Amino acid sequence: MADPTFLFTTCQITAERALKAETARLWPDLRLAFSRPGFVTWKLPTRHGLSDDFHPHLVFARSHGFSLGKVTGETDAARVEAARQLVGAINFDELHVVIRGETPSEQVPSAVAVLGEALGWQPLALREAAVAARVTRPKTSAARSPLVLDCILVEPCLWWLGFHRVTEIATSWPGGWHLAPLPEHAVSRAYLKMDEALAWSQIPVAPGEQVAEIGCSPGGASQALLDRGLIVLGIDPAQVDQRVIAHPHFTHLRKRGHEVRRREFRKTRWLTADMNVAPQYTLDTVEAIVSHPEVNVRGMLLTLKLLEWSLAGQIPACLERIRSWGYADVQARQLSHNRQEICVAARLHATARPDG
Repeated sequence: MADPTFLFTTCQITAERALKAETARLWPDLRLAFSRPGFVTWKLPTRHGLSDDFHPHLVFARSHGFSLGKVTGETDAARVEAARQLVGAINFDELHVVIRGETPSEQVPSAVAVLGEALGWQPLALREAAVAARVTRPKTSAARSPLVLDCILVEPCLWWLGFHRVTEIATSWPGGWHLAPLPEHAVSRAYLKMDEALAWSQIPVAPGEQVAEIGCSPGGASQALLDRGLIVLGIDPAQVDQRVIAHPHFTHLRKRGHEVRRREFRKTRWLTADMNVAPQYTLDTVEAIVSHPEVNVRGMLLTLKLLEWSLAGQIPACLERIRSWGYADVQARQLSHNRQEICVAARLHATARPDG
């Protein structure tokens, strides 16, 4: 395989400017190339030396990979032929298809069929959602982590092919999308946001441990925690759904985070916060809790609201502030269930994270 010359990234539509600024800061040798809302490509420097398991660690990049080029054609047959030319003799283990942005599209299963034919994969065991699909090659047993062929549906007749190596759980999700369905009993879509945060971060919560959730109303995220056997201390002055209140492992404190006495957190081992306030206010509230000598919080999942996109520039300082509290492992990501916000995962001790 020849050295790739372009890198692609996908992101939430509206987050392109934040992604570009972040890339310019962390990877100044990359040059902006073709882009559309939710999809940005970059020209790599000559002799970049990056391997197929390269990970840029960009907060606003939901997925990334090396670019193979574009596939065009008005018919499936034309796109199959174009895909064959780009794929060549590369032996992929998985196929990820994702639509640019967040609008559901009937093109996703169609693209899977076209590319599956180009790869010679028949039949295809498809795991799909409205915006993405993942196919694993039949009877594959990769010695290394899977090599993935990426297809981004940029326009109806314009697809972009690329590839990446699975290096962590989020890179095993097509387009970085967490495809778990919303359970029927969930009282809000915050359930999915917490479910994704737990899956991505690999925070090692265990049944029977206590987690404090600041900003728990109406209770969807609390349900995701309760479903994992956790004991939840929900903190919010607003009402919580009665189905959550009735759970025997849920306690509701109708207060704001800074109003709760520190002794209430003595049994808390994990802390989450999702408040509709500026990041610095969230961090002020959390710092006052975790820095108290009687509190021992092992890890956190914090949602930082970007009330204005300019606040994205404060993210590096926010992460350093969290590290200053003694948390050695601090990472951030804009989840697929986030909107104008990011998720920060922090743990006292850095540990290896399993691949997806």
